[in-house]
Amino acid sequence: MARRYDPDRRTRIIDAALRVIAADGIAGLSHRTVAAEADVPLGSTTYHFGSLDELLTAALRRSNENFAQALRDSQVCASPAGSGLADELTRVLGEWFAGERGAIELEYELYLAALRRPALRPVAAEWTTSAVELLSTRTDPATARALVALMDGVCLQVLLTGSAFDAAYTREMLARVVEGRG
Repeated sequence: MARRYDPDRRTRIIDAALRVIAADGIAGLSHRTVAAEADVPLGSTTYHFGSLDELLTAALRRSNENFAQALRDSQVCASPAGSGLADELTRVLGEWFAGERGAIELEYELYLAALRRPALRPVAAEWTTSAVELLSTRTDPATARALVALMDGVCLQVLLTGSAFDAAYTREMLARVVEGRG
């Protein structure tokens, strides 16, 4: 039997893994559940991803790319150093929270999975490094790291408490970091 050429199969498997995690959490992830969701043979998932950690790494990397792209697409990196950075970051976070909350929960579930899965830690660190690099076009690297840490903290608080995103508070705290009043 001829093998079917399917250049997008790996991508479809990653997308299916993200859908499984969004629906059932990381605990619901298995090669079998992902194969069923992607409508591919079980052997395809194990061919492309030898372990669940490899699959989770690919899923986390995809999530990282999505948020980094949102930062690149915003005006965060386009404006002059310092000017309006707190406003722009607040707007990006506000738009993120205005979207589907499940997507944000998925990204943070993957990000925090690195606490228990050492294989994910380098990929989780990639997100921080990428965000710091992007923000360093607008401020110094130390301030950029502080901004990323503050945004992570705000996002986690909103997600864990179920509260609404407080744009005014977030903008004020980001401005304090940008202006060195932190």
